[in-house]
Amino acid sequence: MIMSKPLIVTIPHQLGAAEARRRLEAGFADMTRKLPGGAAKIDQSWDGDRMVFAALIGGQDIRGTLDVLADAVRLELILPGLLGLLAGKIGGRLKDEGQKLLK
Repeated sequence: MIMSKPLIVTIPHQLGAAEARRRLEAGFADMTRKLPGGAAKIDQSWDGDRMVFAALIGGQDIRGTLDVLADAVRLELILPGLLGLLAGKIGGRLKDEGQKLLK
């Protein structure tokens, strides 16, 4: 049995927390659709500057948090099963797409 593997991605920015959060709220769903397998469904809720989310990607249930800081965004995902083997590729794609949103 393959255990769930946490993936942490940090994306630096110079926008301040409020503007970074605004851009992430507007583009998060689009960003997840660009992942391998694409997001079939995504649920998200905000508590202050922390987003808690769950997505169904490639038939796999992915959960995580996104913390918006003044100078960075910290994304933590739990990748189930075989997706854990793709952590490097998924993390790289998330960082690339996140940097595009935060430019």
